[in-house]
Amino acid sequence: MSQQCVDPIVGKILAGWRYDISGLAPEMCGDYENHFAGCEHCRSRQRMHRIIDVGLIALASISGGVFLLAFGVIRHFGPRHAFWLEIAALAGFALSALIWLVVAVATPAPVTVLDAAKEGARRVHDRLPAEIRGTPAGRNPREDYGDVAGSPDSPSNLHFSIEHLNPVGAACPVSRFPQIA
Repeated sequence: MSQQCVDPIVGKILAGWRYDISGLAPEMCGDYENHFAGCEHCRSRQRMHRIIDVGLIALASISGGVFLLAFGVIRHFGPRHAFWLEIAALAGFALSALIWLVVAVATPAPVTVLDAAKEGARRVHDRLPAEIRGTPAGRNPREDYGDVAGSPDSPSNLHFSIEHLNPVGAACPVSRFPQIA
């Protein structure tokens, strides 16, 4: 691999956390965010880990859907050993749901997906004509209402960050996660 971490000690700490800094106190977030900003190696590793996390959730969702579809087909056609086939289909669905839940709880994937959705909504909102957005032409709606997606500096009531999901302690804002294209 041609890329090397700019600070191997910090890189090893981040690797141990699977490049997830969402649960850290704001004082500690800054140092690691600065490392991500300057280290392409760790940034690419973090992006890879988030893609794997989102992929696992998508795969578990598709798998659960297929098991539910199988259950419905078995119910509809009523083959000879329908009871055992229904039990197998429901067990497969339960296992898929359990895997989905474990991945969703153990990784920052749902927050990453939420951040990507907010970014997409912001892009769509910014492309809308002023009359549709409800603002006079030439006027920036963020001047009055803050950032649509709720940046940490925003005075908006739409402010949203991981802190709302983690009432125990403050954490890094959602907008600090890498974008998955």
